Amino acid sequence: MEQSLFLATLGALFLCGLAADHLGGKTPLPRVTLLLLLGLLVGPSGLGFLPDGIENWFEPISVVALTMVAFLLGADLTRDNMARHGRAIFAISVLIVFGTTAIVWAGLVAIGLEPGLALLLGAIATATAPAAITDVIHQSGVRNGFTETIGGIVAIDDIWGLIVFSVCLAFIHQSDGWSAPLAIAVHDIGGAVLLGLVIGAPAAFLSGRLKPGEPLQIEAFGVVFLTAGLALWLDVSFLIAGMTAGAMIANLARHHDYAFNEIERIELPFMLLFFLLAGASLELEALLSLGWITAAYVGLRIVARLISGEIGARLGRVPKPEVHLYGPALLPQAGVAVGMALLAAETVPEWGATIMTLTIAATVIFEIIGPPVTLAAIRRTDRATAAR
Repeated sequence: MEQSLFLATLGALFLCGLAADHLGGKTPLPRVTLLLLLGLLVGPSGLGFLPDGIENWFEPISVVALTMVAFLLGADLTRDNMARHGRAIFAISVLIVFGTTAIVWAGLVAIGLEPGLALLLGAIATATAPAAITDVIHQSGVRNGFTETIGGIVAIDDIWGLIVFSVCLAFIHQSDGWSAPLAIAVHDIGGAVLLGLVIGAPAAFLSGRLKPGEPLQIEAFGVVFLTAGLALWLDVSFLIAGMTAGAMIANLARHHDYAFNEIERIELPFMLLFFLLAGASLELEALLSLGWITAAYVGLRIVARLISGEIGARLGRVPKPEVHLYGPALLPQAGVAVGMALLAAETVPEWGATIMTLTIAATVIFEIIGPPVTLAAIRRTDRATAAR
């Protein structure tokens, strides 16, 4: 791609993202949904305005953007936050993951899918969209017990989901032994946690020394890019590595006023590009290719979120006005699900086409309808808090 076209396209995307960001504050729709729809409109499934090779930008931008999100999610896993909301975070995240797997599996088996295929799809359905949910929380401007709990849930539920998915994949593929899928899970999760500890511990003590009380912007860039790059090199989860490093910094960096101001300041352009390019990469054809199976899968995941979220909220003893809202707030689904689907398709190739098509179709739907529902749930808790 010529440099002039690259720069012109980049400038146009930034301006479109800025317009969608501004409109997001003027309409009931969150900016995530507007950015995704705008990306869908100008992308290959829409008007096709974006130049060839645009897909090559998506992976590096998404890695950086999601690593920034991971650091901010890790910042919610402080001792104080866990002391206030730890029971709810643990109960809801575990119930959401296991409940979603069981309900989606049972429903798909009931309509005639092979039990093994249904089990893998149920495990994939556990994944959420950390970037979308975090962005909606930030855009809402609401900071209360509900948003703190949601942030904690999103920070750890994909870890539970990866564990459940790995066990299900090993169970389905046990004719070739359990070791390979479980070893992948241990490497991906354990390696990411170890990397986060190795980066987070020294960063907690070394950052923010040149400018007392606050780390410099270049420090934020350095830590984020170092984490993302090493995670890719080591082939471990950059999301989990970023969350772990963020949690370490938030809990150990006592000399900071707030260790993540600079990440919040630099993340906006990356997030705008990320959601625009995510929208451009959505494939509308996938929505229609499996027809009623797609509709059943989406419906079952919604039901599973509602039931599991409510049970988890009751076990977590959250305030009564919030009990019904955790399931809807956790509807968005994105990249982690696609990653699971790719691994499942490689491991069980005879089901690969169905798994990939269904996952992509569900991602299109939940990335568009999920964020507005999350925003509505947050605003409802804010009104309930104000009324008390």
